[in-house]
Amino acid sequence: MSEPQFVPLPTRYDPGVPSEDAARAFYEVMSTRHSVREFSSRPVSRETIEWAVRTAGRAPSGANLQPWRFVCVQDPDRRRRIRAAAEEEERAFYERRASERWLRDLAPLGTDTVKEYLEIAPWLIAVFLVTKQSDGAPVYYGSESVGLAAGFLIAALHHAGLVALTHTPSPMAFLNKVLDRPPEERAFLLLPVGYPADDCRIPEHALQRKPLDEIMIVQ
Repeated sequence: MSEPQFVPLPTRYDPGVPSEDAARAFYEVMSTRHSVREFSSRPVSRETIEWAVRTAGRAPSGANLQPWRFVCVQDPDRRRRIRAAAEEEERAFYERRASERWLRDLAPLGTDTVKEYLEIAPWLIAVFLVTKQSDGAPVYYGSESVGLAAGFLIAALHHAGLVALTHTPSPMAFLNKVLDRPPEERAFLLLPVGYPADDCRIPEHALQRKPLDEIMIVQ
């Protein structure tokens, strides 16, 4: 086994800005991020999506294997097929799979089985976890790695002035079929992406966030 090679750490984005100010500025940007279900059909350039996916690809991953695929869907027919399959799974969820407690917790968000945004949003990004290396060996911390990459992606989309929704119909195996993905790729997340509708509204419940003293412990 060859010796690992190391290179100097690249300079961070703006070393002249105090860390406290940079952290606060990023918070102020991200504090305006909200999941939405009301999209505009206004086009979003492929270049914008490419830059966001590049950002997602900068996420850390187990052994740097980068076990992710971002299938970016623009084709109207594929988006229509994804909507049909997703709504079928959602009907099963609301009618049979979800507990009463789960449905009660969802009620303030106003969700239901109709997912028209899957056709209205100009892009759907299906995030897949690649479960095996090219030689068949397993990946390490695959779900954790892809989850981190998805977070980077959502932040990048918001920074670009776009909105998105973390859509997770379960099961999501239909995405492999609609998008012609191999069995070693497992659907992790589906993100409708675009601009918000002119009259876009979000549930008031979604504005509520736990205060810092409930989510941070210093020891």
